[in-house]
Amino acid sequence: MARAQAPDEVSAAGKPRIRAAAIGDASDVARLLDALGYPCSRDEAAERIAFVLGDQRQHLLLAEIAGHACGMVAMDMRYSVTRGADQARITAMVVAPECSRQGIGRRLLREVESIARRARIARIEVTSNAGRSDAHAFYHGCGYADGSRHFFKLLGD
Repeated sequence: MARAQAPDEVSAAGKPRIRAAAIGDASDVARLLDALGYPCSRDEAAERIAFVLGDQRQHLLLAEIAGHACGMVAMDMRYSVTRGADQARITAMVVAPECSRQGIGRRLLREVESIARRARIARIEVTSNAGRSDAHAFYHGCGYADGSRHFFKLLGD
């Protein structure tokens, strides 16, 4: 399946431009991941961007206003054996605190939803930390419903 391209929209005054992230965006991606609570260095962010760029089933989009990165969303698409079809999963979503409440999060969601639809995917999901009640209200307001509960286990030494 060919990688679906996000539109490269022109940023008007105060309106976000959504575009695919590139290696040169590593500092911005690191800053946004830190704001989300997942700090990483610029070099680590560059490695993550390179990984996404090398996998046509993954997408990493940035929102910019006047050339300033103000939001980010990551999505992967994969086959679900339980559903018998591909599904999309938002793996990271963040808007810089100084840019919140400007519709940037909604624009980012619309873009990944559009990419998923073009790939003929009918279901998209997102996991949000139990303590992020503002994020939960945001997702509900964008039409997302509560779903399964997720569990995890670290597989360290």
